[in-house]
Amino acid sequence: MGTTQLESVPEPKYWHLKTVLSEALDRDFAVGEVLPNERELAARFGVARATLRQALEQLELEGRLQRRRGVGTTVAPPRVGVAVGSAGHSWPGGSDDGWEAVDAVDAVPAGAVLALLGTAADQPVHTVRRTRVTQGQAVAAELLYVPAASVPGLSAIDAPAGPARARAVLRELQRLELDGQDRSVELGSARADDAKELDRLPGAPVLLVTTRYFTAEGTAAVSVATYRADTCRLTFGDTGMEITETRAAS
Repeated sequence: MGTTQLESVPEPKYWHLKTVLSEALDRDFAVGEVLPNERELAARFGVARATLRQALEQLELEGRLQRRRGVGTTVAPPRVGVAVGSAGHSWPGGSDDGWEAVDAVDAVPAGAVLALLGTAADQPVHTVRRTRVTQGQAVAAELLYVPAASVPGLSAIDAPAGPARARAVLRELQRLELDGQDRSVELGSARADDAKELDRLPGAPVLLVTTRYFTAEGTAAVSVATYRADTCRLTFGDTGMEITETRAAS
């Protein structure tokens, strides 16, 4: 990567630097290769480290770079598409939905989730944690909130805890008739627990996908899924919403 001094440009300096860096990534670096440290990069491009960080953060958000614990900043692999939504509707936990059950506990959700569920503030709900793995790499973590009233047939004796309990909650959901669902997407920052599970740094950009599942009686479950923003992007089409994930580097 050669030295490039930035001249005055009408756009923000970090944005111009992002374009220069992007061209350098295409020309000089291979997928998975580690970039030089911030001090060296800032010196090569004649910019302040704060400006460099802004450009690197934007490239990470766009999926060009990945920050990996104990490794540094690497060039991200190309993306492949994985559907998470379609014109049809189905409960989470189907055989082909791409998620792995991790655990289930009874807990009182945060206020925003309680509002979506319409349950009392002091009423615990079944909280199922799942992960989505692509080629051995965790790319998303989900918390699925299911009120006890939605799964009255659930037995605490048969599956008291762990993945078995999570699968039991999902199995009971499949018995309900799903009337519909809605989904919202927003950009957020990784919480400490999600960051650890997804091998990200706390505060890293993530995509938060919130889905409500409805029956004739009302909201039966709420899913809050956290996707790595450096490996996933959203696309919309006739078949609904898809999330595109990067292919894991070999």
